[in-house]
Amino acid sequence: MKKTLALLIFTSAVFSAQQFTKQDTLKGSNTEFRNFWDVKKYEISVEPKFADQSVSGTNKITFEILKDVKNPVFQIDLQQPMNYKILDSDIKHYSSKRDGDFIFIQTKKDYKKGETHSFTIQFFGHPTVAKNAPWDGGWVFKKDDHGNPWMSVAQEGIGASVWLPSKDLWSDEPDNGMILKIITPKDLVGVGNGRLIAKKAEKDKIVYTWEVKNPINLYSIVPNVGKYVNFKEEYAGEKGKLDLDYWVLDYNLDKAKKQFKQVKPMMKAFEYWFGPYPFYEDSYKLIETPYLGMEHQSGVGYGNNYENGYLGRDLSGSGVGLNWDFIIIHESGHEWFANNITAKDKADMWIHESFTNYSETLFVENYMDKASAEKYIVGIRKNIKNDEPIIGPYGIAKSGSGDMYYKGANMIHTIRQIINNDEKFRQILRGLNKEFYHQTVTTKQVEDYISEKSGIDFSTVFDQYLRTTQIPTLEYSQTGTVFKFRYTNIVKDLKLPIRINGTQEISPTYKWQTVKLSSSAPVKFDENYYIYYSEQK
Repeated sequence: MKKTLALLIFTSAVFSAQQFTKQDTLKGSNTEFRNFWDVKKYEISVEPKFADQSVSGTNKITFEILKDVKNPVFQIDLQQPMNYKILDSDIKHYSSKRDGDFIFIQTKKDYKKGETHSFTIQFFGHPTVAKNAPWDGGWVFKKDDHGNPWMSVAQEGIGASVWLPSKDLWSDEPDNGMILKIITPKDLVGVGNGRLIAKKAEKDKIVYTWEVKNPINLYSIVPNVGKYVNFKEEYAGEKGKLDLDYWVLDYNLDKAKKQFKQVKPMMKAFEYWFGPYPFYEDSYKLIETPYLGMEHQSGVGYGNNYENGYLGRDLSGSGVGLNWDFIIIHESGHEWFANNITAKDKADMWIHESFTNYSETLFVENYMDKASAEKYIVGIRKNIKNDEPIIGPYGIAKSGSGDMYYKGANMIHTIRQIINNDEKFRQILRGLNKEFYHQTVTTKQVEDYISEKSGIDFSTVFDQYLRTTQIPTLEYSQTGTVFKFRYTNIVKDLKLPIRINGTQEISPTYKWQTVKLSSSAPVKFDENYYIYYSEQK
């Protein structure tokens, strides 16, 4: 049967049974309208206008055909109320139709695997404006403290298609990077990802051209416009000279020069634990943003008011978090986990947030000491809700519980205790960033890698912490030197050995066991394991 645009109508019964809508699946799945083509490069021109909160521009999408296809339909994502017009394509015979937040381009010819083609799509309109960026996504149109326009976009949750016609799917990053041209009034500056390769005056405007050479996750592609000034420094890193580039509002220059001194210690810690910074070719940047911050690749968004902690607070309640700037450390940690290693599906967002949340602990260990790091990781447990599983539903662009941050970090810390070899643990973290360098991955790939390289089967540990809301509870009693114990609230056959009294290892199951202690003194438990303890009288 000939494929037509009419086939885009899915039966409501199918989606009702799954409790997903047609729009959910089109947004979050690698559908038949996406799975036959791979984005190679984006060439974007964008002009945000403060006066009417509008955005306009073009995007040339260059792509490769992945398999032989007949009369395919291409899905391009562009959220309403943004409008579009296809300006150019080397595909001559096509028609287009909009269905909600999606553009479907029906072609009238066959394509062969390996062919390369492009669409150039104009976009224009008034995009969704964020009500509470970065948590509530959309464009941000603010004035700085001196009354100058200040514009950016926060789009990790809502997706870059909130303004940009694109293939808005985490699993397809442009292999050959992107070009981003930002058009601004003459008195403002446009800052994007990667390196500034051109600055050109055009009448009463300036065009700033930025280039990213590496693959980049789509929600990281962010134009920033404001009264920016720039200063630079260099870091002698594992791959040689790394350019550190800072763009801040003009009146915050002195504050930034002081606060951003934390960048080099951060880079030293993360290269030690995770391996070389993944984007030397594109530089490292901090860009002041009109919201708290975001992990924009090679252009990290910073809005923490030039103070330590999280807007001046310590999320661990231990005091440790007031010794460093949370946004510099956390959002930069994402350069390794989220930007270098990216989850294919948003359901696996824990790969981004659990490792990055734990990067805070690893930074503290390198910057301060191990005792402070352990104090911090234990302290953040008070933020865990155990409301729903960390892994979300697949195929609908939905993440799981926010526990992917604090609980996920404590899961990784617990795994570290089980491995009981910090150098092996460090090599696993570095190995992840080497094995999956500039790749999109699944949870299974990450789980299997850690189990393989550690020589320990962690499958039940991952099941326990990622797929349930239950925390293992060690029930115990002690009579003299006899210690009796078992686990409750566990998945089947959980393998989570722990150490008591510093060195004695036990392997609890759901069945009661007893061991002989060397002393009748009360057992000392290691709080570095994220489990509960319950004494039975």
